[in-house]
Amino acid sequence: MELDQLWKSALAELEIQMTQPNFLTWFKNSRLIDRSAEGELVVSLSNNFAKEWVENKYHKSILEILISLDDSVRRVRYTVAILPTEPQKPLTDSKKERSGAPQQATFDEFKIDPETNLHPKYTFKSYIVGSSNELAYAASLAVIKDMGKKYNPLFIYGGSGLGKTHLMQSIGNQIRQTHGNTTKVKYIPSEKFVNDIVFSIKNKRMEDMKRIYRSVDVLIIDDIQFIAGKAASEEEFFHTFNALYDNDKQIILSSDRPPHETAILEERLRSRFSSGMIVDISYPDYEMRLAIIKKKLEQENISIPDSVTEFIAEKMQRNIREIEGVLKKIMFYQDVKGVEVTRGIVEEIIDKTTKHSFKNVTPNQVMQVVANFFELAEKDLTDQGRRKEVVEPRQIAMYLMKDLLGMSYSDIGYKMGKRDHSTVMHACDKISTLLTTDQKLGNKLTSIKEVINSK
Repeated sequence: MELDQLWKSALAELEIQMTQPNFLTWFKNSRLIDRSAEGELVVSLSNNFAKEWVENKYHKSILEILISLDDSVRRVRYTVAILPTEPQKPLTDSKKERSGAPQQATFDEFKIDPETNLHPKYTFKSYIVGSSNELAYAASLAVIKDMGKKYNPLFIYGGSGLGKTHLMQSIGNQIRQTHGNTTKVKYIPSEKFVNDIVFSIKNKRMEDMKRIYRSVDVLIIDDIQFIAGKAASEEEFFHTFNALYDNDKQIILSSDRPPHETAILEERLRSRFSSGMIVDISYPDYEMRLAIIKKKLEQENISIPDSVTEFIAEKMQRNIREIEGVLKKIMFYQDVKGVEVTRGIVEEIIDKTTKHSFKNVTPNQVMQVVANFFELAEKDLTDQGRRKEVVEPRQIAMYLMKDLLGMSYSDIGYKMGKRDHSTVMHACDKISTLLTTDQKLGNKLTSIKEVINSK
């Protein structure tokens, strides 16, 4: 298999395992640049920070995915493919970036505008609207018509993989298309915002940081919940927010939950976030999922039987990003392996897509993440008490052990304080039933799964 095609297929799998902003932050400009006769692959990344992060956090997943795609792979090594004359300046102005050394050739997926950080593929034209996101869509259009005044800030929340990033970037791209260079737009994942603050403090460049973030007309920050608990980041964002708001500059934020449910976020920030328009994106229904699948098949020029398309829409009920991952894997089977895609193959792809991420997770990790999410001690989950604030987290932990790890009811009961298997069955059934109607519960589980998956 060609190196470019192999890496594209690997990226399609990796994209499912993390948020879109994180995926773009760490794997933008990444390439597979060499293969040795001994089965060693060399992955190049854009800078030393990205190399260290990917090597420490994602190496195991990358190796497993590459081996599953090509059984001749034995090892993966990481390097920084950057010209010695090109300075590494995270906070450099876009004009300086564009005037530097020639950039690496990149895949179409990463043709990101260096000035705005917006991807041209995210547009309203490619955004499917249904009952689960129509209010968020309408609010987005209203923001474009009356920037900085009507809905400011616009706060969009919902589970991972439901299209928040697509919608936010569509707003940015539409503003740029309408107003051109007269309106300065900046999209940034909150993790990059935090990294820029750390870099600025370390290198005594906070004035540069303030100038860049406070000189925009539209600031779009994805996954803002990740600044919670980071004192310096919260402090800087509070002042940046005020500077922009006071000058009628538009602020657009996304999170996995509404402001009042982010307990460790400072009250003054929660108050700012709640002062504008708060809209949610929930899980798409069957008809909307089917429309999304057909749209993406059309965009990628993929042809599969209607029965298979309907099967995907029926099975993939929660995460749009996972649907995209399945479709990219189907492309891989068709274009690279030359295999005719059948319902049986798709069923196998879906099973691997939804299950493989959690195969190395332990019950203790599930309990730790659930306890941290609800700001409890782990022992609270196993104690015999029935305090109201502990009942739901305990039932969620039981449900996840069954759903993700496939543990028996008896084993889960023993792990959760030597409880009877019937208690575990009741908890799992209750959570499973509530998930069909309770959107907030679904958002909580999506967020918890994402943290578990990153362990």
